Amino acid sequence: MDYKIKGKTALVTGAADGCGKAIAEKLGAEGAKVILHDLDSKRYQLKVNAEKIGNGAGYITADLSSTEQIESMWARLGEIDILVNNAGIWPTAYVTEMTSESFKNTLDIDLVAPFLLCKLFVNQRLSNAKKGKIVNMVSQAAFHGSTSGHAHYAAAKAGLVAFTVSLAREVAPNGINVNAVAPGMMRTPMNKSALSEREEQYLERIPLRRIAEPSEVASVVAFLCGCESDYITGATLDVTGGMLMR
Repeated sequence: MDYKIKGKTALVTGAADGCGKAIAEKLGAEGAKVILHDLDSKRYQLKVNAEKIGNGAGYITADLSSTEQIESMWARLGEIDILVNNAGIWPTAYVTEMTSESFKNTLDIDLVAPFLLCKLFVNQRLSNAKKGKIVNMVSQAAFHGSTSGHAHYAAAKAGLVAFTVSLAREVAPNGINVNAVAPGMMRTPMNKSALSEREEQYLERIPLRRIAEPSEVASVVAFLCGCESDYITGATLDVTGGMLMR
């Protein structure tokens, strides 16, 4: 399918592996010039991914828990047409054992960083009087909550859903679409341990009775980045195999 994003420049955070890598590959295959982001410790994998994607793809590193690094990264980028806030962490701890530091760090990376990048992106588009597309990666946990020790993650993603709707309302008159994608369980490095321990438990919660491949989620993200979704904003598209039905 032609999503008509050829020639657009897209920034995808958390793109060294997993869903971010799949999103970057899909956007690149559709003709976008992709800039892949991740931690500096993943620089080599970013380089490999960018070379594989081709079409002028590049990479950049930053620790998204640091406002200073986010702003420094943005200053090194050129004009961005598409922003995909995919980077996130998924630590495990029940509330009774969760530290304040862990809770705050999860919110910093999973909620505050997307806010900062959205702000920088929107201000750039407004200053240039240009339209744009933002896709924020959330989770079914934003709506279901968590029973497996991820309350901080669920709280951050729920906040990101509400922020997505609020920002979409603010910038819709300027032709900037802001949407979210809520995956369920995917076969990614982040979920590998959880799936190895209790895949059957997750499958029992998924009506389609299988775990998603990152490429399936990436296709939905690409749709929201393209012109066929120009009349969609403030929405959250569920890609959960039925784990989340609304």
